[in-house]
Amino acid sequence: MMDFACFRNKLKYLCSCSRLKVSCFCRSTWLLLLCLYRYAVLRVNPFSLQVFYFVSVSSVGFWVLKPFKPRTKDFKPRDFDLFFTSVSATTVSSMSTVEMEVFSDAQLVVLTALMFVGSEVFTSMVGLHLVRSNLWRSRKNQCKVNSSGSDLGLSSPTDSLNEVELGTIVAARADSERSRSHFDIFQGAIMTLDRENLKQDSVKLLGTVVLGYLVVIHIVGVVSVLVYIAAISSAKDVLKKKGLKTFTFSVFTTVSTFASCGFVPTNENMTVFSKNSGLLLILIPQVLLGNTLFPSCLRFSIWYLGKFVKKGEARYLLRNTEEIGYLHLLPGLHSSLLVVTVLGFILVQFILFCSMEWNSAALGGLNSYQKVIGTLFQTVNARHTGETIVDLSTVAPAMLVVFVVMMYLPPYTSFLPTKGDREWALKSEGRKKRSGENFIFSQLSYLAIFIVLIFITERTKMKEDPLNFNVLNIIVEVISAYGNVGFTTGYSCSRQLKPDGSCEDKWFGFAGKWSDEGKLILIVVMFFGRLKKFNMEGGKAWKLL
Repeated sequence: MMDFACFRNKLKYLCSCSRLKVSCFCRSTWLLLLCLYRYAVLRVNPFSLQVFYFVSVSSVGFWVLKPFKPRTKDFKPRDFDLFFTSVSATTVSSMSTVEMEVFSDAQLVVLTALMFVGSEVFTSMVGLHLVRSNLWRSRKNQCKVNSSGSDLGLSSPTDSLNEVELGTIVAARADSERSRSHFDIFQGAIMTLDRENLKQDSVKLLGTVVLGYLVVIHIVGVVSVLVYIAAISSAKDVLKKKGLKTFTFSVFTTVSTFASCGFVPTNENMTVFSKNSGLLLILIPQVLLGNTLFPSCLRFSIWYLGKFVKKGEARYLLRNTEEIGYLHLLPGLHSSLLVVTVLGFILVQFILFCSMEWNSAALGGLNSYQKVIGTLFQTVNARHTGETIVDLSTVAPAMLVVFVVMMYLPPYTSFLPTKGDREWALKSEGRKKRSGENFIFSQLSYLAIFIVLIFITERTKMKEDPLNFNVLNIIVEVISAYGNVGFTTGYSCSRQLKPDGSCEDKWFGFAGKWSDEGKLILIVVMFFGRLKKFNMEGGKAWKLL
């Protein structure tokens, strides 16, 4: 009995020690994560932070995708292709080297999560949280400074009057002037603190609006797609034939469309739904609301919300876009002209596509109404989303060049004929250039380097298979990866000059036939394109005279 009691006491002692060690380890881990978070917020520049974010999410996505079995039993994607797909989903590029119907439902869920956390709206919302943390810390420090004002000789007017009554100040006139000076400083500190409070409250409101915007559009989008598929038997039959669940398809497609990714669970992308004009009309607004028209819709949402609640914060956000520093909150003039520019680009593409492809094989089998909706869907997606209803390899080269130009343009490109907005008038003034910025190239320079490198890695295939591996197809693929679009001309065995009996046509991107070296360069291009906003002013040191 004594031995058992001794053993029980030792066991209790060991358990208590273990709980203590586990508790200490958890506290230490939490403190370490907190320190890393504060270091990231205060010390690390946004570019490095986003590089770490996208690389980390892509790597985690690959390791999560890998254990799940694919839908097909006779084919399993290579690890490198899985990583390529993870990067493509995280950077919302939709470049594919594997057929989409290969992935199981579990893998489609993982890809949906990657597209959601990689979308520009979501990452910008996380950035707003970091800005708010900085503002909160700044306000806390400001309060400490104000509370220690008495140590710096900033006495309040009441204290000065008390000193006069006690006779401690001999020169009444000097005391009055000093009292007035102290009151002005104290009042200025209060006004500064009030403005900081208003700024922090405004950033909080902005974060709430972005979150609401994100949630509402996704819910409306998913419900709309579900209702359409339930009501239209032809769309339901397509999913049933391919073995896709309706809910999985609806959520995946909605998230992909709003995130401007362009992935669709079907091998043929949206080509199999080219006759379902209602579904295309449901997706078109999501394309615009999640990308090119997001700043304009965000500003309208803040203005509309400010008419009912949070009027002061809404007014501050609309009038102080430069001070807020949120990339997607543009000044009023820029937001208005952005709408005009986006609609103008769509109109130009629509007219060109209709004039060149109306009677072509690309739109074959569609009636006039379906051609109009399909063309509108195609041109809207050409900027940054990449969903398609046509085989781009059958599109006229002139139209492909137009698509290349559209894919190259940044999402918020707009025609600004005036310098009326203070943000844009002062953007280049008073900015100190560091010497390292003189060695940063422009966007076109980097793209030219990437294209040349891919020409080198694929030079053998360009000689042996020139109809598939031609210059235009490679440029379309690279610019599409840079613009995070996902347009591709694909690969066709029928275009081989030396027919290969083992060749089999697959529903994946042209990059799927590239070498691993070429795919690796394309991965770098996708990351570069996702972070291109940090290099919009690159190449300024070069003067072309």
